Amino acid sequence: MSLSLPLPATPQRSSPAQQRAHRKWSTAQAHALQDEWADAAIGYEQAYEIHQDEAYGLASAHAFIKAGRSDIALKRTQALRRQRPDLALAYTLESHAWLASGEPGEAANCLLHLPAELPRDRAHWVSLAISLQQAQRHGEAIPAFLQALATRADDAVLHFHLGLSFKDVGMKAEAAECVRTALLLGLGRSELGARALLVFLEREACRWAPAAGELAQLRKALAAEKEATAVETGPFPHAVFVDDPLEQLKVARMYAMHVARAVQVLPTRPLQTATRRLRIGYLSADFHQHATSQLMVQMLEHHDRTRFEVTLLSAGTDDRTPMRARMIASCEHFEELRGRSHAQMAERIHDLGIDILVDVKGVTLGTLMPVMAHQPAPLQVSWLGFPGTSGAPYIDYFIGDPIVTPLAHAGHFSEKLALMPACYQPNDSRRALPAASRRSDWGAPEDVPLLCAFHQSYKISEEVFDSWCRVLHAVPDAVLWLMQWNTNVEAALREAARQRGIGPERLCFAPMLPLEQHLSRLACADLYIDAWPCNAHTTASEALWVGVPVVTIVGATFAQRVAASLLHNVGLDELVLDTVSAYERAVVALAQDPERRAALRAHLNAQRHRSPLFDGKRFAHDIEGLYERMWARAIAGLAPDHLAPVEPVA
Repeated sequence: MSLSLPLPATPQRSSPAQQRAHRKWSTAQAHALQDEWADAAIGYEQAYEIHQDEAYGLASAHAFIKAGRSDIALKRTQALRRQRPDLALAYTLESHAWLASGEPGEAANCLLHLPAELPRDRAHWVSLAISLQQAQRHGEAIPAFLQALATRADDAVLHFHLGLSFKDVGMKAEAAECVRTALLLGLGRSELGARALLVFLEREACRWAPAAGELAQLRKALAAEKEATAVETGPFPHAVFVDDPLEQLKVARMYAMHVARAVQVLPTRPLQTATRRLRIGYLSADFHQHATSQLMVQMLEHHDRTRFEVTLLSAGTDDRTPMRARMIASCEHFEELRGRSHAQMAERIHDLGIDILVDVKGVTLGTLMPVMAHQPAPLQVSWLGFPGTSGAPYIDYFIGDPIVTPLAHAGHFSEKLALMPACYQPNDSRRALPAASRRSDWGAPEDVPLLCAFHQSYKISEEVFDSWCRVLHAVPDAVLWLMQWNTNVEAALREAARQRGIGPERLCFAPMLPLEQHLSRLACADLYIDAWPCNAHTTASEALWVGVPVVTIVGATFAQRVAASLLHNVGLDELVLDTVSAYERAVVALAQDPERRAALRAHLNAQRHRSPLFDGKRFAHDIEGLYERMWARAIAGLAPDHLAPVEPVA
C-alpha cells in the first residue's frame, strides 16, 4: 500500500538541532530511494531523536516496516498517537505495522479507533479494507472498499480485492463482476491469474455461459505462452475444469516458475545419516476445522514416534475448534508460522532441520508454494492438498496411489510418483458415526429416490447438470439433493432445471452444517452421484463412511480418479464407469432398485471395519514406508525416482 508522507518543516531560521536533524533526514532519504530501508530507518530515527518533528517519526515508522522491523514501527506509531491523538497518519502507519506482523485484526481495530471527527483519506480506507479482509471480516471490508473506490474509481487492484470479499461472503456473481472490472481497468502481469479466478467465480455462481467463454479465452492465452515461461496464473481452475493432464502440467509449471523467480534458495543442508529419528514436517494453512485436517488427523496420531519426529508447520488461523486442539495433540511439535513472511517461514523450517517437508496445501487459497521454492528441506513432497501436479522442479515427490496416479501417468507430473499401496487419501475412523435421523429432519422428502450431489458448486458444469436432469426424467419420482454453497447457486440451478423441463419440487437444497450433523444428514441419501472432470473427494469418502454408495466416472486427470480409488478400496469397482451414458444407466438402475441399494449400504457399513480406506494406523505405516524409501535413496546419493507400491506384510 503506497503512502504519501509529510516533509519535515525547514524554517529559514532553523536551529542547529533542526539543521542536524535535517541532514540526517536527507541521508536517510537517499537510502530510501535505493531501497536501503534498514539504513533509512536508522537515519530517520536519529533525525527524530535530535528534533521531534512528527514527519521524522512517521518516516522512521514507515522505513522500519519496509525493513521488516514492524515491532519497532509499532512502538514509534503508538508513541506518536499518544502525543497527537489527532495524527491520522500515525493510525494508518500503525495498521501497516500490524499487517506486516501478521495481525490484521489489530490493524483494523487501530483504524477503527481513529477519532470520529478526523477526516478519513484514501490511505485510511484502503488500509482498513485490506485489514478487515485479511482478518476475514468480509462483511465489514466490503463497505470500506467501496469508500476507498469512491476516492478513486479506476483502481483495478481495489476492484479485484473487493471481489475477493464478495467471494468470501458467498456473493459469487458480484465477485465475478468486480474481477471483470479489474481486468477491464488493467492488472498488468497479474491478468492471467485474475482470469483464472474469474472462471472459477463464474463456475461457483453456476453461470455456465460466461464461465465457458472465460475459460476458452484463458486456455487460448496460456496455449500461446512458451513452455518455459514464468506466468502468474491459477493452476487450480485448470486442475478441476480441464481434462487434459498435459495442459494442466504446462500451467502448473508456469506458475511454479513464477513463484521461484522471486525467491532465494536457502543453503543446502547436509543429509543426516546418523541414528536420530527422521524429521517429517507437514506444511499447511489448514490445521484447523478443514477437510485436510479431518482427513489426516488420525494418520498423524499413529505416526511411530520411535522412528519419526513429526512437526506440523502451521501458517493458518487458530479457530479454537476441537479439531485444532486434536491436530496440535497429534504431533510432537506444532510450529506456529502465521504472521511470518514466506522467506521467514522457510528459514525457520531450515533451522528446524526438517528432513522431508510435505506440502499439504498446494496451489489453493493461501498457497505456501513460495516457502517450498526456498527449498528449506533436503527432500520436498506434495500430498493431499492439491488435485494435481505442482509443476515445481523444487518438489521431488508426489504421493499418490495405483489408481489416482498410475505409473503410466508419470508424464503428467513434474514430480516423481510415490505410490501408496491402497489409497492416497487418509481417513479418520474416529469421526462420528451418523446419528439416526429422518429426511424430514433435514427438509428432504421421504419415500422417494434421493440422489445426493453435495458438490461445491464449481464442480457442477452444464454437462454434469444436463446428465442429472436426464436421470430425473428417467426416474420421475427421484429428487436431486444439492448443497446451498452460496447466494447464487439455488436460483441459478432452479432456473437451469426449469429450462430442462424439471419442476422446482425435484430439487432440494441443503444448508451448510457442522461435520457431525452433515454426516447424519448425508446418511439419509440413497445414492451419491459424482461430478466430472473433478470428482467429489472428501465428500465421497464421507458418503462411503456413512453407507451411501457413490457412482462415478473415471477420467485421465488426478481430480477425476479420486472417487475411483475410494470405491476400489471399499470393493465397489462396479460403481466406477468410463462414459456418461454408462454412468446414467447405473444411476437410473440403482435409483429404481431399493434392494440393491440396501445390499450396497450393508456392504459399506461392514467396510468401516475392514477397508484400508478407513484404517488410519495402516495408513501411517504405509506412508512412513514411502518416507523411508525416499530418504534411503537420498542418503545413498541417488536422485529421486518413481516408487512403486509395496504391499504391507500380513
